[in-house]
Amino acid sequence: MKRRQFFKKTSKGLLGASMVSLPLGSCATNALGTPISEQSNPQQWNQLGSGKKPRPNRKKTITYDVAVIGGGAAGICAATAAARNGAKVILIQDRPVLGGNSSSEIRVHLNGVNHLKNGLPERETGIIEEILLHNRFQNPQDSYPVWDHVLYDFVTREPNIDLKLNTSAMRAVMDNGKIEAALCWQMTTETEYLVKADLFIDCSGDGLLGATAGAFYRTGREASSEFNEKYAPKEADGWQMGSTVLLGSKDMGRPMPFEPPSFTLKYEAEKSHAGRNLIPFELGFWWVELGSDGDIIADFEETKHKLMGYAYGVWDYLKNSGKFPETENFALDWVSALPGKRESRRFIGDYVLCEPDMLGNKQFPDAVAFGGWSLDEHNPGGIENLSEPPSYFHEEFEEVYQIPFRSLYSKNVPNLLFAGRNISQTHIALSSSRIMATCALEGQAVGTASALCLQKGMLPRELGQNHINDLQEQLLRDDAFIPNRPAKDKNDIAQYASLIFAKTTVSGNAALLNDGWSRDFNGKTHHWESKGLPAQVQLEWEEPVSLTKVEIKCDTNVKKNLMLRRDSLENDIYSTKIPKELLKRLQLEARIKGRWVPLGSMEKNRTRLIKFNFGPIQATAIRIKVNETYGHPNAKLFEIRCYT
Repeated sequence: MKRRQFFKKTSKGLLGASMVSLPLGSCATNALGTPISEQSNPQQWNQLGSGKKPRPNRKKTITYDVAVIGGGAAGICAATAAARNGAKVILIQDRPVLGGNSSSEIRVHLNGVNHLKNGLPERETGIIEEILLHNRFQNPQDSYPVWDHVLYDFVTREPNIDLKLNTSAMRAVMDNGKIEAALCWQMTTETEYLVKADLFIDCSGDGLLGATAGAFYRTGREASSEFNEKYAPKEADGWQMGSTVLLGSKDMGRPMPFEPPSFTLKYEAEKSHAGRNLIPFELGFWWVELGSDGDIIADFEETKHKLMGYAYGVWDYLKNSGKFPETENFALDWVSALPGKRESRRFIGDYVLCEPDMLGNKQFPDAVAFGGWSLDEHNPGGIENLSEPPSYFHEEFEEVYQIPFRSLYSKNVPNLLFAGRNISQTHIALSSSRIMATCALEGQAVGTASALCLQKGMLPRELGQNHINDLQEQLLRDDAFIPNRPAKDKNDIAQYASLIFAKTTVSGNAALLNDGWSRDFNGKTHHWESKGLPAQVQLEWEEPVSLTKVEIKCDTNVKKNLMLRRDSLENDIYSTKIPKELLKRLQLEARIKGRWVPLGSMEKNRTRLIKFNFGPIQATAIRIKVNETYGHPNAKLFEIRCYT
């Protein structure tokens, strides 16, 4: 529109507006000085585009099979597992991005089991590994804002998941002791949602939904005598591990002076425990943290203000104390505006996981997940308790421990499950199990459990008591790992193969591909590895079998971590690259009436669990041709399953 036409049309519009009758008491004027009424009725909008005046009704009731509250690692895996197993799912996240503490808002490393005494990881597989592999393909530059969108892509591509961002679950609506609905508020659309579901999974960390449902929970530290915990205090108290503000700096190539902002709190380095290392400084310090012995949730905004002050105080000390000349050219590049939380509510389930369970490697008949991060209890008071070390790394584990299903659902609210730092456990147990990849395994477990509950028409407790084998078998089939619990799926037709063989073998044995183990574990071999590429492995049955699915678990080197790190570390333990062991190209064939028939192929495989689906066939054999990996000279498989 030309400038003269714009003014002509605008003036006419304004003049027209000035001729509208306005009620008395107007207190504002438009551009021509004409009073504009402040409507006394908040329901009356003057929507000029449509001529509508009533305020839109933004209250909606929506219904799902499963409602997952919280979009961190646990919530994403819970929603994905439930959706892939047939449930209609809503995932509710109160932030604009997914990822929780690992998101670009906070940028904590998505750690898992990488603190065992032997120094090697025992990396998590299943959905969380699929997410990390997706990130390696989509985000080789290790960008945290891109990581947010990798997670967004991962969730929104699932047809059975509806995602609500910027949405808080404020209150549970109860009916006969069960949660009937979650009352939610979406900030960006000013919409109030009443979310109805059969089952609710609280992966929010703070657990507001569960708390308003009346689910039993506790906060603080147990007395050592209650669970026979040697690292717990003698008497119970209210202390909880704190939240952290991280920062990042950048070398600008020239001197960068720093003047601290008004809210800065002085860092008293001379009083600080030697464990608060200031070098390296580029990626900040996890120990800029504040705990609480009171209401850690109610105090969060005050805590955040203090943490910002302490973070800038540490940076001020580095820049201006004169003791760190290496910081001269560095400037702050990023400071978290949202502290990363470690602890608040812990719900009570049918079992409370505790320190002796972990250190004693207790074997649970209802085990559904595992952990192995050290007992890493951050000190009471955090940075306001400078004389103590920032964390007591009490003890590392010889091997991974099990997490029981009974710790993942509520003792008194029958349709409530949970995963993450709010599960049924003691404060000392939380110091290990709070690590995000461990929380993700719990999420996959409860998501799978919720779908099975719906299929069987029952609640979580009954599922755990009477059908735990079904839950464990489904988790193992979906590439979760349960220590010391091999798969025994009676529906897996590969179990009945009369012969499994390969033409070339450098290690392991093709016969191990249906032994129920999806990784080498505790020094025992459970794989077949080819001698060079291409190679093939073959399964034979004495009589024709009906097949529609073949599922393969290949190698991604679970002794190496794949997580996104702020430092893009590359060494024997951490990798920023796609695992070279991962299969890239492969083909599947079946022998039907004496003739080999192609069933499917993959040219750019991106997952450890590889699935081939096809129409019903009657076959006496299948063979898998492995043609290429992402760089390893051999191909390694751990499992082959066949289904009809």
